[in-house]
Amino acid sequence: MARKEQIFDTEALTHEAQVLTREVVTAPFRLRTYRLLRKVLIGFILVSIANVLFAYFFYTPKMYRIMSENRQLELRYRILQDRIRSAQRQVDEIRERDNYVYRSLFATDTLAIEGIAEPYPASKYASMADDDYAPLMVGTWMSLDRLARTLYAESVSLDELQALSKDKEKMSAAIPAIWPIDRKSLHNNHIGAFNLRRVHPVLGYIRPHKGVDFGCDRGTPVYATGDAVVEIASERGHNGGYGHMVLLDHAFGYKTRYAHLSRVLVKPGEHVVRGQIIAETGNTGISTAPHLHYEVIHKGQPVNPINYFNRNMTPEEYDRLQETMRETNFE
Repeated sequence: MARKEQIFDTEALTHEAQVLTREVVTAPFRLRTYRLLRKVLIGFILVSIANVLFAYFFYTPKMYRIMSENRQLELRYRILQDRIRSAQRQVDEIRERDNYVYRSLFATDTLAIEGIAEPYPASKYASMADDDYAPLMVGTWMSLDRLARTLYAESVSLDELQALSKDKEKMSAAIPAIWPIDRKSLHNNHIGAFNLRRVHPVLGYIRPHKGVDFGCDRGTPVYATGDAVVEIASERGHNGGYGHMVLLDHAFGYKTRYAHLSRVLVKPGEHVVRGQIIAETGNTGISTAPHLHYEVIHKGQPVNPINYFNRNMTPEEYDRLQETMRETNFE
């Protein structure tokens, strides 16, 4: 049997050797690369853990800087609060002089601005509620808002006083300042009290008594208590229980009302002066006996007329008058 001849292929052998060589060389390189990456990753994790632990137990320079800035901010807030309190005390002193000195000189009532003393709703400060310094920040802003409201009220008040000072003589003649009837005409000093919450003697339910009542005979002369212009002079109907009445506009925010009259002696638009007879007392409207119902209205709000009677009245006379007023109720 013939022997098969073996052929030696040098090119195939060379290629196979190259492939084996690459595999032998590449495998350790990949392994080394993997190990290197693993070491880097483990090192990064360890460094991160160490950094977290260090930051938890020790302050970094950045944290020291932030804490220092926070302390400075808190200190500035507290200094601001002290300055606000100081300014508020000064404004309160000005307000005290305004109410009890300046306004007394001009014989005018304390300025009342509706809602000026009410604090802002909590929703105004809601954006600061989640801050670590919320109590400090909210308290400071509330103090600033209160100061701003007080300053606004005093600004309006002083503007009003400035206007009054320009025409003080005219104002002093216009403000109600005398008794609307002769005190000798009173029946045993019967004067019904000013009371914004009392049971009406005729209607039987709570109805404000916005003036004072002077018990007297029908036909007693009624005097204008200050210079004014007649706004209403009515001799018909009950006028909401007032009966025949006169309403005078004294300007400067003041008006006076004279009700339950028997006769009205003036006309709308007529100018009257303090002490002029404008009507006669009676028993018209909702009334239990002849008397004069007298009101003083300042800026739309009823005020106690007794505070405008004879400003030189002694405290003892004032107290006796108050006692008398509590005993009588005509309507």
